Amino acid sequence: MVARLVIAAPSSGAGKTTVATGLMAAFAGRGLAVSPHKVGPDYIDPGYHALATGRPGRNLDAYMCGTGLIAPLFAHGARGCDLAVVEGVMGLYDGAADQGELASTAQVAKLLKAPVVLVVDASSQSRSVAALVHGFASWDPEVRIGGVILNKVATDRHEHLLREALGESGVPVLGVLRRAPAVATPSRHLGLVPVAERQAQAVEAVAAQAEQVRAGCDLDALWALARSAPPLPVEPWAPEAAGRAGASGSGTPAERSSAPRVAVAGGAAFTFSYAEHAELLRAAGAEVVTFDPLRDEALPEGTRGLVIGGGFPEVYGPELSANERLRKAVAELAASGAPVVAECAGLLYLARSLDGAPMCGVLDADARMSERLTLGYRDAVAVSDSVLVPAGARMRGHEFHRTVIEPDAGARAAWGLRQPVRRVEGFVQDGVHASYVHTHWAGSPEVAVRFVEHCA
Repeated sequence: MVARLVIAAPSSGAGKTTVATGLMAAFAGRGLAVSPHKVGPDYIDPGYHALATGRPGRNLDAYMCGTGLIAPLFAHGARGCDLAVVEGVMGLYDGAADQGELASTAQVAKLLKAPVVLVVDASSQSRSVAALVHGFASWDPEVRIGGVILNKVATDRHEHLLREALGESGVPVLGVLRRAPAVATPSRHLGLVPVAERQAQAVEAVAAQAEQVRAGCDLDALWALARSAPPLPVEPWAPEAAGRAGASGSGTPAERSSAPRVAVAGGAAFTFSYAEHAELLRAAGAEVVTFDPLRDEALPEGTRGLVIGGGFPEVYGPELSANERLRKAVAELAASGAPVVAECAGLLYLARSLDGAPMCGVLDADARMSERLTLGYRDAVAVSDSVLVPAGARMRGHEFHRTVIEPDAGARAAWGLRQPVRRVEGFVQDGVHASYVHTHWAGSPEVAVRFVEHCA
């Protein structure tokens, strides 16, 4: 039994991240063990959640992992905690395009049997707020909206009008937050600037968010609402069990030989990763070592496989290019046939160039920034056998970038995608699998097993 809340909003931009992160930090400040979660594929918000709680921020994505894994993944992350705070995505009822409620905050709240707190941007309304809240509270009877937090309230008079209007709605006001520049987090082309790029300022922002929530929210009432969530009878997800289920039958690498060392890119340029990926790699028998392509001039000694996830290499192109020794080491590892998996930012790093700056040159392709945002879930089928998946394997993923790579597929493509238009993309060559598509391995744990087997 874990007390839990889902923080949602009518739309993006209402202040979910500020409120959710502030609540996490405020309750952690009370001495509670707080488990942070984020609905959807977002990598950046969980970094702020981790800063607020001291625990890994974890994603709950019903599209990529399946609805049946939401509660087990939640229980895995929340094990041993007093409270779990789940930040929603977009508007409460917004999910995967043309898929009904799939991957929406509302669906996750129902799967977790968790009460919802609705964060409303009240900056341009007064009495209408009651109609808005009533509509959201009555739309789906299975979604329990237990309270509302009014954000960006201008004055005491404004607050009075809002409270008066909501008095007859049946949904209690659990907090009122004024506009506060100190809690703001800067954004750029793909959303908030990650914690790793502004560590000191991020610490200050999270502290300010916690103070704002403590001053403006009824924490006792929120804690009581969280504790009203019913028991969630589910077996927590376990990477070891998931790995065994996906194994080829030849035993894990750890059972066959010494654990192969897998280097995972990190640092400010490569901040996008799911906590479950490293857990699955370890469960499959690998030794996972993190390195920073901005600072380290060599791969970790004894590296047998390489994972380069998402991030912002376009922001750090000159610095990544200047680290010529590491670029050469990555190219040599790939040329040796060692397993290399690269997603999005990793794809750009393996290219010949990025915005004209030399990269690793593993792929015969060049990347550049673009004005066009590519965003959305993807149904993918493997076009080629690789160290990640056999040809014909199906996975679900997500694209989110403002860059393009030319050509967008190699002689052996990585994935065939069905939407928004049918196309092939990505590169498979020797031991390299490089693609724009982000995947969540908890939904397909066999990929971690296959990758580590190739490393061994």
